[in-house]
Amino acid sequence: MSVAARAVEWRLNADTSDYAGSTLPCACGQCARYAGRHNKTFESVLGSLTLSRAYYHCAVCETGFCPRDSALGLQGGSLTPGVLRMVGLVGATVSFEEGHELLTELAGVDVPTKHVERAAEALGREIAQDERRVVETPAANEAVAPTLYLGMDGTGVPVRKEELVNRPGKQPDGTAKTREVKLVTVWSAEGRDEEGKPVRDKGSISYSAAIESAATRDTDEHPAEFVQRVVREATRRGFEQAGRRVVLGDGALWIWNLADEHFPGAIEIVDLYHAKGHLWDVAKAIYGAGSDLAERWAKKRRDELDEGKIDDILAALGLHIDVNDEARKCFDYVTRNRHRMRYPEFRAQGLCVGSGVVEAGCKTAIGVRCKRAGMHWTVAGADAIIALRCCKLSGRFEDFWERRSASRDASG
Repeated sequence: MSVAARAVEWRLNADTSDYAGSTLPCACGQCARYAGRHNKTFESVLGSLTLSRAYYHCAVCETGFCPRDSALGLQGGSLTPGVLRMVGLVGATVSFEEGHELLTELAGVDVPTKHVERAAEALGREIAQDERRVVETPAANEAVAPTLYLGMDGTGVPVRKEELVNRPGKQPDGTAKTREVKLVTVWSAEGRDEEGKPVRDKGSISYSAAIESAATRDTDEHPAEFVQRVVREATRRGFEQAGRRVVLGDGALWIWNLADEHFPGAIEIVDLYHAKGHLWDVAKAIYGAGSDLAERWAKKRRDELDEGKIDDILAALGLHIDVNDEARKCFDYVTRNRHRMRYPEFRAQGLCVGSGVVEAGCKTAIGVRCKRAGMHWTVAGADAIIALRCCKLSGRFEDFWERRSASRDASG
């Protein structure tokens, strides 16, 4: 590869047509003057290239630029577009150190670990900006699934101490070790398994996430950042165009407040397994973990939940609410969400009643990449890599890269 790199290097350096006269227009509106040729080393898919480029400097804004960098897509860094693309893909998938090793072993490209980190995060920030800017609805000839599901959840990501100042948390002393990433995912489930239960359609899932708040105050001029993210993702996927729209969640109030305000008329379903988990927590609180009485009580309540006997569940819980805090909380939970727990009716309609896709998304999109041992992120760094990873997992990286290349070609 070094021979090929030297040949490309010689060819480019032999061409001095990037000299375009003694002055060129500067971005500030003034004239930049030619200030000789400057060398810079770039990492390409063929190896390192040292290029000699015409350099123009503006005395007014005190900045300089090289026309050749723009023409070759090299402005703003020392990686060629081909290498930057590879860095983005490995940065979305594995740790920065592992990314460095993969680039070296598989591509023969030596990008230091710290450089992988900086480049991947910079690309992730571009993707985050692109996600906010480009919100296209499905094309007229693009079919939208008859039923679309929208799920939301949150998961903690370990961050550096300076990102946790004055933030309450779940540690025994009341402090926090993580910041919450909120995730929205959209998918379809037209397929059925051997038992006739709906299964997620391959390739139908998309993710969007960030460390953002979902809380919107009455006095706020705009919805919270995560609320806007959910609306953008729903718009991209044509959620409002689906014949049936389903919002799935774990029962958290913020999920249903968001759904009621922005997706009125959607079918709302509390994840069956979260609901069963709450009942099991009550059984342990009343009868003790692992006891036969707890097992029998929890099984009867779970069977009643499957059968849609919500009144029976509330009656059983009501016997304990005055003396058991878990029973009281679960009573309130079931009362508040009973219209979202019509599981026999939902199943008869062929609908998913579990939010496993959302929970798997928290693990796949966030946990696998950002919650590994020893990782402590800045909020900005985590958001950048999460944007990069969601873009890749949602099958949107190629579209982003095409827009990026077209934008750079136009600006050049």
